[in-house]
Amino acid sequence: MTTTTARADALIPATHPFRQHLARVAAADATAPDATAPDATAAHRPWTPADGPLPALYLSHGAPPLFEDAPWMTRLHAWARDLPRPRAILIVSAHWESAPLAISSSAAGTGLVYDFGGFAPLYHRMRYDTPDAGDLAHQVASLLPRAVHEHRGRGLDHGAWVPLKVMYPEADVPVVQLSIPTHDATALLALGERLRPLRDHGVLVIGSGFMTHGLPFLTRDMVVDGTVPGWSADFDAWAADALARGDVDELAAFRDRAPGMPYAHPTVEHFTPLFITLGAATDPTAPVNTTIEGYMMGLAKRSFQTT
Repeated sequence: MTTTTARADALIPATHPFRQHLARVAAADATAPDATAPDATAAHRPWTPADGPLPALYLSHGAPPLFEDAPWMTRLHAWARDLPRPRAILIVSAHWESAPLAISSSAAGTGLVYDFGGFAPLYHRMRYDTPDAGDLAHQVASLLPRAVHEHRGRGLDHGAWVPLKVMYPEADVPVVQLSIPTHDATALLALGERLRPLRDHGVLVIGSGFMTHGLPFLTRDMVVDGTVPGWSADFDAWAADALARGDVDELAAFRDRAPGMPYAHPTVEHFTPLFITLGAATDPTAPVNTTIEGYMMGLAKRSFQTT
């Protein structure tokens, strides 16, 4: 059956890097050992309790330019395929700051939030119609100390649907987005800890931000030629070192201790989802596994998973 998402993707020009990404994904699935199984998603092995808890992820999520970066898309999709296909996904994006806590609509096929401008019109026509996520919404609510409002008309924003569309282009995994209610590291670590049991049930917990996000300080050379500014490289190296050592206290003090501040994060919402990821880890002080590094337009796209 052709889905609404697939029909929208079919309208993207065949020469576009994202269409080529979809073609590569389809070709890989067609040659997978279990590609002849009746289940269309059988080429991606689903999570089972025998797998144990899924990791928690921190993604540097990109925006529409992610759909034009073939190596980045390839690595992001390979990362998703290295993990069992989750039963559901809970994602916290830098682009929904709201307190008290709220969740996006859990209804199937809820429309997306196109919270960006200045890009080609085709990105405003993209779809990502995920299945009903009512069970996940109930699970999330059961783990939180206060009632959580569900915004029935709010779909996924670009901090959620852009990377997920690359990772799980079939749109076959239920997804709920949780708002980020504060930028206090201690409170976000505690929130992540409350969400930790989801991982035992095959739910992928994701914090979605960007390791550096100094958009006001980008120059033409950085955007066009990929020149990496010192503030971005220095902050990324500092974060990589702290993450490798499991130094949560150092990370929590980023405003005062991180080199490159405040240029790397003139506002902090793209860094702080990291603390939800670490809080959801089995041991927040354990070294993380960096899966993507490098830069896009001078910004560090470091992404990692915890155990």
